[in-house]
Amino acid sequence: MTEGRIQPPISSRPNWRMVAKNTAFIVLALLAFFFALDLLISSLQHLGNEAAETILLATSNPFTALFIGLLTAALLQSSSAVTTSVVALVASGSLPLQSAIPIIMGANVGTTITSTIVSLGFINKRKEFRRAVAAGTYHDFFNILTVVVLFPLEYYFGLLSKFSQFLAVQLFDEPMGPVTGDFRLLGGGVNPIIDFLLAKIPSGFVLVTLSIALLFGSIVFFRRVLTDILGLDQHGNVERFFFNWSLVSFLWGLVITALIRSSTVTTSLVVPLVAKKIVKLRKAVPFILGANMGTTITAFIAAVFNSNAAISIAIAHFLFNLFGVTLFSMPFLREIPIELATRLGRLTLRYRLAGFLYLLVTFFFVPFSLIYLNKDRATITELLYRKENLVNGRTSDYRITIRAYKNEQLNTWSMYDEAARQQPRQTVTAYRKNDLLILNNEIYEFQSVGFCREGADPHGRYRMCITAIDTGLKGASGVQFDSVFVFEKRYVPQPADSVVSRVFIASRENLIVQRETLHNSRVTEREWLTEIKRP
Repeated sequence: MTEGRIQPPISSRPNWRMVAKNTAFIVLALLAFFFALDLLISSLQHLGNEAAETILLATSNPFTALFIGLLTAALLQSSSAVTTSVVALVASGSLPLQSAIPIIMGANVGTTITSTIVSLGFINKRKEFRRAVAAGTYHDFFNILTVVVLFPLEYYFGLLSKFSQFLAVQLFDEPMGPVTGDFRLLGGGVNPIIDFLLAKIPSGFVLVTLSIALLFGSIVFFRRVLTDILGLDQHGNVERFFFNWSLVSFLWGLVITALIRSSTVTTSLVVPLVAKKIVKLRKAVPFILGANMGTTITAFIAAVFNSNAAISIAIAHFLFNLFGVTLFSMPFLREIPIELATRLGRLTLRYRLAGFLYLLVTFFFVPFSLIYLNKDRATITELLYRKENLVNGRTSDYRITIRAYKNEQLNTWSMYDEAARQQPRQTVTAYRKNDLLILNNEIYEFQSVGFCREGADPHGRYRMCITAIDTGLKGASGVQFDSVFVFEKRYVPQPADSVVSRVFIASRENLIVQRETLHNSRVTEREWLTEIKRP
């Protein structure tokens, strides 16, 4: 028996003062996050028509939007700040869902720059540098390959946007559209503060800058608090708990990233572990994939009390990452990003500057170049319409602004009420390929008279048929249209109060010339094109 001083027993009682302090910090960070998001949505709603037009114009081209997301996330070194801002833009009506999804894709790639930068810190250690670059760039290649697969599917078929909208409607049962004017995530308690800031700071751009800075700061603060609490800066803890089994490693990556709302921190911690051979790259892959899923929680937090469109972008972000994780977890595909990262690591062993060149080209040179080359490719066409209710005789006017890029099949339609010109009432995308026109969620096929197709919308199942083709229709605007297809939409089975809609579409110009709504075979409402303003 060892003699000497008797050691006092180690107390197992929790330090309630420390628990209270950490809890207060977490609550403070969350309150700052929600307040910044409220302020950002309100600021975007006060930017006015010119700013909304600028945002829409910049993101009308999906390729430009993709690289805007990549570049912004790379500069901020945080996809959470980018995705949260995108949710606010969608919620405020300044950005359509279809233009937001490429930004989210780009942000997923751009945020991986941090782990790549961390890997370059091992440049003076030859063998560790090779392993570090492989670990740091695995996340890059994983997200780049996921974009390569999913971006064409979204571009041509609207895969993510349509599926996310469907899930949002089914799960949350909310109509599409922007947030109402007095929406607050924190309720009415912060209304006086936000209203005071809106009154004292008339510049919408200053308010947006302030809210984004506060948003980014709250995310960084929350991340640091959780990192200190969980001890994630201690590599021994990470190695001991997180890499024993693939499934457990994946779940740890997901949970930790969801808690600290940053895949940047968790994936960057893996780099020195792999560099020093504490963990092999293949054992670290499940943790990185889990972190990739966990980072989607920020968009859900920002969107859960928001409009359906904002919830849709959060779901699209989740689906993008889920698809990538599922695809590259398959035995015959999982080696592709690992092999690419390993080969780049070997290349940096021979040429030390290869890593720096890869970082500059991927995250800065390519995005800057493509954004610059595409900045003047958009053309804007303005359409003026008149709407008449034939039952009560009331009429109203509205306009549609079409933004199209040369040699692109996708363009953006923004609809404005003449009485409220500052914010678009609705923004949809139009896609034309061969004899197919997809306008928002409606599909029009330019076939022969009698051609029909079936579909479904929130009102039920319907049958849409081509009833006529006019080969010389002169519109009210005085423009001659050579080929106008008349599409008639009827719900099946036919309800007692029969409602039929007709759409007259000029197939060459991809324009809606006229609309009619019929109740019991009688036209009750009519809309027609009155003027076309071209650049």
